[in-house]
Amino acid sequence: MRSQTLGWLFLAPTLLILAVFGLTPFLYVLVVSFFDWNSFAADPTMRFSGLSNYRHLVFDKGFLMALWNTLKFGVFAVVSQIVLGYFLAQLFMKDFPLKGFFRTIHTLPLMIAPVAVGATWRLMTVPGLGPIPYYLNQWFGYEFLISRFAGQAFLTAVIMDVWHWTPLVTLTLLAALSSMPKEPFEQAQIDGANRYQTFWYVTLPMLKPAILSALFIRLMDAMRTVDEIWMLTGGGPGSATRFIGLYIWRIVFPKTDYGYGSAMSLITLYLTIVLCWLLYAGLVARRDLRKPE
Repeated sequence: MRSQTLGWLFLAPTLLILAVFGLTPFLYVLVVSFFDWNSFAADPTMRFSGLSNYRHLVFDKGFLMALWNTLKFGVFAVVSQIVLGYFLAQLFMKDFPLKGFFRTIHTLPLMIAPVAVGATWRLMTVPGLGPIPYYLNQWFGYEFLISRFAGQAFLTAVIMDVWHWTPLVTLTLLAALSSMPKEPFEQAQIDGANRYQTFWYVTLPMLKPAILSALFIRLMDAMRTVDEIWMLTGGGPGSATRFIGLYIWRIVFPKTDYGYGSAMSLITLYLTIVLCWLLYAGLVARRDLRKPE
């Protein structure tokens, strides 16, 4: 009993910090979402509006389009990062010359602030200045202009996010691969399993917790990305890269519609949690179905 009391006593500061800086802002945003509050309106006072902000979301084409763009961005970026991160982790498991140097270079993007990443990629894609449009035009005769072509802008945003965050996935999977025991792989080799069978029935099940951790972290980050996209495209051209985080930012700060912005933030949080739960439940159910009776 004394040890449990002592344990809760040590946890108390952490729980207090989480309550103050995590639970309190959430409850505040939840309350504001039921009010009509615009600080620059003719009447800046808070007026209770019930569920009107949430009803408005259903018919807001801009919000729905931003949500769809965010989901597409998350799928393309996160899947690419998981696949590339796994192959790079397998590569770094092998010994080759200058391995430490290349691993350091590979990790450097994680040290760059997202705003600086977006600004750097913006400079690299400016026609007449950046190397990307220059070499694409010189070598392939391809016109690259993200301020005009929506597909190019969206693809550039995905590639930028993959370049920035794949090292995080690589390090996560590399740590998991390094901690795997050798006995299951040796047993699979003795049983005559090929490389595909070893990967599917030995490596992947043992790597699943690390993959799920990287998947959820990156998916939650992709659902709230703002600064990189703002610096790269500003949400354009049109609404091609206007993701949900950027759309909420436009509502809350330039328009100062705090009630509607709070409602969108909560809906985005809810959809992110549901999406992660569906992915986790689907993977766990698939694992249970594969268990022999």
